[in-house]
Amino acid sequence: MIEIRRLLPVLGATSHSGRSEMTCRYRCGNACAHPAPNQSDNEYFGDIVTAEVSRRQVVRAGASGALVLGVAGTALAGATAPALAAGTPVSAARPATAPNGAASRHGKPGGGKPGAGKGKLTFKPIPPNKLDTLIVPNGYDHAVVVKWGDPVLPGAPEFDVNAQTAQRQAKQFGYNNDFTAVLPLDRHGRRALLVTNHEYTNEELMFPGFTSLDALSVEQIKVAMAAHGMSVVEIERVGDTGQWELVRSGPRRYNRRITALATRFELTGPAAGSALLKTAADRSGRTVIGTLNNCAGGVTPWGTVLSGEENFNQYFVGGDAVAAEVKPKLERYGISTTTRYPSGSRKWERAQERFDLAKHPNEANRFGWIVEVDPFDPHSTPRKHTALGRFKHEAATTVIAGSGHAVVYMGDDERFDYLYKFVSERRYSPHSRRNNLRLLESGTLYVAKLSYTSAGEIDGTGRLPSDGAFNGAGRWIPLVRGNKSFVDGMTAAEVLTYTRLAGDAVGATRMDRPEDVEANPVTGKIYVALTNNTNRGAAGQPAADEANPRSVNRHGHIMEITEDGGDHASEAFTWSVPIVCGDPADPATYFAGYDKTKVSPISCPDNLAFDPAGNLWISTDGNALGSNDGLFATAMEGPEAGHLKQFLTVPVGAETCGPLITFDGKSVFVAVQHPGEISGATVANPASTWPDGDFAKPAVVCAWRLDGGDAGR
Repeated sequence: MIEIRRLLPVLGATSHSGRSEMTCRYRCGNACAHPAPNQSDNEYFGDIVTAEVSRRQVVRAGASGALVLGVAGTALAGATAPALAAGTPVSAARPATAPNGAASRHGKPGGGKPGAGKGKLTFKPIPPNKLDTLIVPNGYDHAVVVKWGDPVLPGAPEFDVNAQTAQRQAKQFGYNNDFTAVLPLDRHGRRALLVTNHEYTNEELMFPGFTSLDALSVEQIKVAMAAHGMSVVEIERVGDTGQWELVRSGPRRYNRRITALATRFELTGPAAGSALLKTAADRSGRTVIGTLNNCAGGVTPWGTVLSGEENFNQYFVGGDAVAAEVKPKLERYGISTTTRYPSGSRKWERAQERFDLAKHPNEANRFGWIVEVDPFDPHSTPRKHTALGRFKHEAATTVIAGSGHAVVYMGDDERFDYLYKFVSERRYSPHSRRNNLRLLESGTLYVAKLSYTSAGEIDGTGRLPSDGAFNGAGRWIPLVRGNKSFVDGMTAAEVLTYTRLAGDAVGATRMDRPEDVEANPVTGKIYVALTNNTNRGAAGQPAADEANPRSVNRHGHIMEITEDGGDHASEAFTWSVPIVCGDPADPATYFAGYDKTKVSPISCPDNLAFDPAGNLWISTDGNALGSNDGLFATAMEGPEAGHLKQFLTVPVGAETCGPLITFDGKSVFVAVQHPGEISGATVANPASTWPDGDFAKPAVVCAWRLDGGDAGR
């Protein structure tokens, strides 16, 4: 047994934003301590000079095109279509449509904009706090659904922190849960699949007696590798409530662990099989072992789950020994080429040689992709889709355009990096899942470039320009279509493998850490979480601009995108910034014009979700206002637009991830990631004892209204 000596005091030793040094080391390999990888001379937002356009020309128009969203998110109205074949889960056969009939098989308008803003949020906001527990509003309750070490595969051993092995961990729920998806298994909403990413590990908080990464045994390194990846588990509703719990008995035939240690992945698309992806162990360039640093994701309309590989750079060493012509490409992805062991490296090459770039220089190219997993086929091979480009993927949200093409929106989570979208070559078919499983294998990859209406009025204070809005227009610049490159001097395989360099070459717009990108199921508008960028306006760095209106952007903001004509396959759009985060008492904040005395303070937006009524839910990561991270909600249309209210807070040291309002609107899911992640904390000397009162364990939680009503409303 581990003797818990005392609860570590929550110290003020943080490095960037509201995060501890431990977070910076394990989350992203101390990325903020190094220069931003984007050293291109692209035009910055503030440098793009365009003719002034009247606000009337760029005012946010309601999206006229409808969209079909993935079955997990926010717009699960219920799976009512018959399955394709006997034994096929209904949610895998056909996705649920958006609420109020907003989506149809052809993407035509249905419920559309009139439904927006009608689901007024009625809960009383909770106050900011530093409590080591999860807090929800009065009239709500919450419970842990699944946590680190819980059984995933039938026959998994009972979790014992003193006797953990890679074999055990590969059968148990992984560490640091992030993205969550809930996919119905029946027509009555009684059973579902919960799919969860496991982004990274905190070895201090996992292994009793931890002293350093170098002192870990090879077996312990393999435990950490097995704790990465994804989990698929069956869950069931508790009675008629909004509570869900883990199914712990029976066959659980869909349950699955996908790990960085041993799971085989297939590469698809134009870059698959190219020389850039070949290694000594895989001379075909088509099979990869494992997935790394899986952050957010998305659910497709055909019932698969997408997962974004994000800060993969920290897992590789030996960049100093690669060929000179390769070094600039590695550096653009944050991999050091000046030292064998860069700050924050995980030392995984001690367990598997492939993480040593001095010996296997192409291995890093096999990470940083969008992964697609079919949770309804536990024997299927997960795929990495090269057609969607390689960068630090935060998430991937799929919309079916009016033309039937699948459109995937993605952000590259790095200071001054880019926003992307992909439009499939094939068209979605509501009658052929086999067809739909190939939609992400080929298409057109775009990167965004923005222009402004009031560029000359932005002074870095966050003050609104004279037209009363931060807004402008934009274009989607094509990078590659199938095997055809649009970037001079780069082949299609090079564009897709070194997508950041392609974005540099075409002059894409630098942004402040674009993380999650989500589609409103009612209006069709696209929302982007821009988490923060304290380098904005610093010496030698880009100045504030209309899309990033504050210097030293510690708190982040939300961007809204409306595709031209409501067509998600369009190459033009308008944009605005409806929410500028921070303390509402700070004049440098903005909440869609709503009375700021009634607004909850919010800092560092990370993941986004929508409920069936079209309300936007925002989770935070690294609250720079000093309180615990949380989940917030606001309407984005109508008189309540901008009335942001805090719905919950997570325990000390934790981040709020993977927000999700279920298909029936009754339950709110969040992933509580890295509780107790405070520098100096250990298993025996924790900074948090959530959720069991002994030592901290990441977990997925659901919250629900006690009266059975719709969550939030």
